[in-house]
Amino acid sequence: MYGIEDSMKIGQELYDLCGRMFPYCRSITGDGVRQTLADLQEVVPEITTHEVPTGTPAFDWTVPREWRIRDAWIKNSRGEKILDFKETNLRVMGYSLPLDAEMSLAELKKIIYTQPDQPDVIPYVTSYYKERSGFCMTQQEKDALPEDTYHAYIDSELFDGSLTYGELILPGETDDEILLSTYVCHPSMANNELSGPAVSVYLAKWLKSLPHRRYTYRFVYIPETIGSITYLSQDDHLAYMKAHVKAGFNLSCVGDDRTYTYVESRYGDTLADRVARNVLHFHYPQYEHRTFLQRGSDERQYNAPGVDLPVCAICRSKYGEYPEYHTSKDDMGLISPSGLQGAYEVYQKCIETLEANQTYQVQCYCEPQLGKRGLYPTISQKGSYDAVKAMTDFIAYADGRNDLIAISDRIGVPVGKLSLIAKKLVVTGLMRVNEEVQ
Repeated sequence: MYGIEDSMKIGQELYDLCGRMFPYCRSITGDGVRQTLADLQEVVPEITTHEVPTGTPAFDWTVPREWRIRDAWIKNSRGEKILDFKETNLRVMGYSLPLDAEMSLAELKKIIYTQPDQPDVIPYVTSYYKERSGFCMTQQEKDALPEDTYHAYIDSELFDGSLTYGELILPGETDDEILLSTYVCHPSMANNELSGPAVSVYLAKWLKSLPHRRYTYRFVYIPETIGSITYLSQDDHLAYMKAHVKAGFNLSCVGDDRTYTYVESRYGDTLADRVARNVLHFHYPQYEHRTFLQRGSDERQYNAPGVDLPVCAICRSKYGEYPEYHTSKDDMGLISPSGLQGAYEVYQKCIETLEANQTYQVQCYCEPQLGKRGLYPTISQKGSYDAVKAMTDFIAYADGRNDLIAISDRIGVPVGKLSLIAKKLVVTGLMRVNEEVQ
C-alpha cells in the first residue's frame, strides 16, 4: 500500500491553501471561480479549465448569465457605512442585480436577509434563477437599525459570459475510472466549500506521484448543481462515464474535527459504498451513516435516474447538519489542519483499497501446507496459530467469488493487510487473481 505523508505537513498545507482561497467572492459563475481554479493549478498544473457559454443547454437546465460584483454597501443619512461588502462577501445576496437607491427603514428591511434562529450569524443567501437584489445581516444588526433614510448600493452586473469548471484526468493502466468531484462556488465558507477542493487537489498531487495506477482518475472542480449538470451534459461525458466509472466520491465539508459521515449512493450498493463503509469501519468506527434520502450535495446529480453513476460521499460534519453551515461562522476557525488531514487520509485509504481490491482463488484443496513455504511457525504451541490467523482466514474465503473488500468485511482485517498476504501467497503459487470475476 502507499505511504501516508506526515500529518502535520500535509494538514498545514491544506489549511494554508484554504486560507488563501477564503476571501474570493465565488458564485456559480465568475472570476471567483477562476481565481480558485488558478490556485488549485499552482498545486497541480495539469488541471485544465473550460468555459461553457451562457445559454448552453444542459439537460433540463440552461447555463445562466455570468455575475460580477465590484462593491456594495448601505449608508445611513450621515454617510456612515452600516454594511460593507468589502468586509465579507456574504454581506450581499449572491447574483444580486445592480442597485442605487435611497429608501426608508421599512423598505430596506424588505431586502435584508437574516437567520432568525441564529441571531449572531450572517447567512449565505443566493437568488440565482430569479432576479432580485439583497443584503445579509445578523438578526441582531437588523433589529438594531434605527429609523432613518438609507442609501443602498450594489455595483454588479449580469451578462452573457460563461460557466467555468476544472478537470484533471490521470491515466492509469486501464480505462476504468474513479471519479472525485468537488465544487468551487460558495464564498467565504471554509468547511462547506474550500475543504473539498483542497483535499481533492492534494489527492491528485499524491496520485500523480505514484509510479503505477491501476485505475484512471477523473477529478472535477465545478459549481454545485448547475456545474455537475453542465459537466455531465458536455462532450459526451455522461455516456463515457457510465461506461467507465467504477466508483466515485463527492468531496464536501471535509475540514472539521467533529466526526466522519458517510452518505450513501441512491441504493447504497455500489463499489464506492462498499469502500466507504469498509475504510470508515477501520479508520473511525463511530462514523455517522446517512441514506440517500438525506443527500444534499452533487451526489444528487450523479445518482439521478438515467445517470446512475456509482457515487457516494464521505464528509466530516455533514452539509446541512452542522450549525455553522451556510453562515459566516463556517470560517477558518471551524476547520483545522488535523481535520483536513484526517479527511485526506480517509480518501487516500479509499483509493488504496480500490487499487488493491482483487478477487483471489486458492490453488489447492483443503488447507495448504504453509510451513514448507515459510509461511507458518515450525514449532506448534498455544498462541503460534494467532500469528497467521489472518492468512488462514483469508485463504478460507479466497474461493474466487469474494474480493478483498468482502473478505475484509467478513474477517475483520483491513484490505491493506490482506493485500500484502495475497501477494505472498501469489508468489508461492498458492493463490491467483480470478480475472474472470473482475
